[in-house]
Amino acid sequence: MGIKIVPRHGKSLKDKLYLPAIAGGMKTTFKHFVKNLKDTSNLRTMSYPEVQPNDLNERYRGVHRLTKWDDGSEKCVACYMCATACPANCIFIDAQERFDGVAEKRPKQFKIDLLECVYCGYCVEACPCDAIRMDTGIFSFTGSSREEFVVDKDYLMSNERSKDLNDG
Repeated sequence: MGIKIVPRHGKSLKDKLYLPAIAGGMKTTFKHFVKNLKDTSNLRTMSYPEVQPNDLNERYRGVHRLTKWDDGSEKCVACYMCATACPANCIFIDAQERFDGVAEKRPKQFKIDLLECVYCGYCVEACPCDAIRMDTGIFSFTGSSREEFVVDKDYLMSNERSKDLNDG
C-alpha cells in the first residue's frame, strides 16, 4: 500500500487573493440588480403585515395548541412523550395528580419555548392522546422580549384551529 499524494489547489496568487471570486459574485449580484430594476413586474412583493399571505403551503404546521375535552379540561395526561420526542428540548411539563377520574395525571405546568422550537411536528406524532396539535395556521407571532415567546398552558388551550383548515 503506497502513499497517495493529493495535489493542493489554491497555490497561485490569483487563488490566494480571492479577488477574482469576489468580483465574480459582485458581477452576478449587479446583473440581477440591473435586470430587476429594468423590469419590476416579475418581483413578488407583499406589503406585510398589512397584506397577509393567503397562499401558505397546506402542510404548514403553525403554532401549537392543546386540545380539550368537552368539559373544557385539557386532554394532556402529562406522559412526557412530546417532551421526550422533541429534538430541540423546548417543551417543559410539570405533572400533578388528577382527581376527576379522567386520567391519573395532568400538566400542572405546560410550556413551549417557540424560539427554540423547530416546528418539526415530532411532539404531535408522539402524543398518544392527540392532546397537542399544530394545526392552528398561526404563522405570525411577535413579541418584544424573549419571555413572551415562552407560551404556557392557558395560551396553548386558547389557540383554536384555523377556519381555513376546518373547511378541508
